[in-house]
Amino acid sequence: MACEYILVGSGRARMEPDLCATPHMQPMRELKTEVLVVGGGPAGSTTATFLARRGRRVLLLERERHPRFHIGESLLPANLPILERLGVLDEVARIGVLKRGADFPAENAPGFNVFRFDRALGDTPPHAFQVRREDFDLLLFRHAGSQGVDARDGVRVRDVELRDDSVVAIAEAEGGETWRIRAEYLVDATGRDALLGRRLGLRRKHPRHQSAALFAHFRGVEPRSDEDAGNISIYVHDHGWAWMIPLREDVFSVGIVATPELFKDRTEPPAGFLRRILDSVPQIRERMANAEMAGNLHATGNYSYLCDRMAGHRWIMAGDAGAFVDPIFSTGVYLAMRSGEGAAAVVDGCLREPKRERALQREYRREVQEGLRALSWFICAPCRGSSCASRRRRCAGCLRILATTSIWRGP
Repeated sequence: MACEYILVGSGRARMEPDLCATPHMQPMRELKTEVLVVGGGPAGSTTATFLARRGRRVLLLERERHPRFHIGESLLPANLPILERLGVLDEVARIGVLKRGADFPAENAPGFNVFRFDRALGDTPPHAFQVRREDFDLLLFRHAGSQGVDARDGVRVRDVELRDDSVVAIAEAEGGETWRIRAEYLVDATGRDALLGRRLGLRRKHPRHQSAALFAHFRGVEPRSDEDAGNISIYVHDHGWAWMIPLREDVFSVGIVATPELFKDRTEPPAGFLRRILDSVPQIRERMANAEMAGNLHATGNYSYLCDRMAGHRWIMAGDAGAFVDPIFSTGVYLAMRSGEGAAAVVDGCLREPKRERALQREYRREVQEGLRALSWFICAPCRGSSCASRRRRCAGCLRILATTSIWRGP
């Protein structure tokens, strides 16, 4: 078992004042574990699984119930070695759409150029997958449970206290049951919610990437033909860029990323606004002539941010909890899983040799920041042109380099 349980009456006699108050005055359970991982997405499930394999007792909490919708459906070839190390590559292949590359509009016969992963100079796999995140995240979460992780969804962490000798958290399940959790280490994998980033005042807007996104699922989008059918398509519009990602069952994820000002100035409902921006790109308008929205219309703002610190005494961030930048190169899930694997190694090392905590965290932080700096440069490069055509050429060149390589060295 990943946790030990102690029923603690009302909890008041053994709880510090700032962690006593709960929404429901009922008996509270006390849980003890070695590592508490908050967030059951790719970063959290990956971290938890690798820690459990190292013999650690891990409690993994996800506030929502799986399966739940999430954006970020396009994987990179660099994801595949991690999925193989986790032992889920074959299962991901069964739920995904084969992705051989990415395409950009071009002035040639087919109307676009394809940048194929099998032309990469390195040793990354020649393909990747497009996945519905509700299926992908559920797969990783359940797999963590099968590896010895105490994985629970529908549980929200309400409060966290970082102490010298432990971490104490208050969590509440959907039914109102509350737990006081004592752990030796905390992994924040809460994504854009940034549990510790917000609580500790570490989160700040990215100085160069200020954008927002609007996206939905559509049916009836014209697919690419033959071996290009599973590729992601990237387009440039007057205010930013757009994506098309083919998923299973004739569904496409389609969205736009633009400056927040564009969204503030809109006058029509979100669905109409999304369609208007998409229709402003002739190639998109042609492919979506017979398309209809199939649901999952979502918007998100303040798309890019950084945290001043990604680790401290008895805690570490993994994935989007520590930073998020513009997703134009589909790096989100890869960075989440790669940082999750790295965080697991750091936490295990810190628990084995507490005196090395700062050194291990410093090396982790260096690797994450180097990857983010490289990614940030690539994202800025396409934006420096003065026209859509110039931005498109720069974007295509950057993708060819970035999408076929790893911005983070392997283990």
